[in-house]
Amino acid sequence: MVEWLLDGLLVLALLVTAVAALWSTNLFRAVVVFMAFGVLMAVAWVRLHAPDIALAEAAIGAGLTGVLLLDAVSHLGSHSLEVQKQRGDRQ
Repeated sequence: MVEWLLDGLLVLALLVTAVAALWSTNLFRAVVVFMAFGVLMAVAWVRLHAPDIALAEAAIGAGLTGVLLLDAVSHLGSHSLEVQKQRGDRQ
């Protein structure tokens, strides 16, 4: 019974983080929620008795992809500030 409750909470958490990542207007928040989704997905793979896939999901899905997306967001943030400054200079 407790296992079903844990699995149900895991599914609910996966759905909530997926929707939150998709609907977030703040890019940084969306990437952080996406990384949390990757960690939860790794836990789901462990619950499905697939530890090899869980390790790959944690390392690639939450780790490497998350870091690369955070780097991209930081570059987008500095680029958008430069564009705003240029627009302000023209006006």
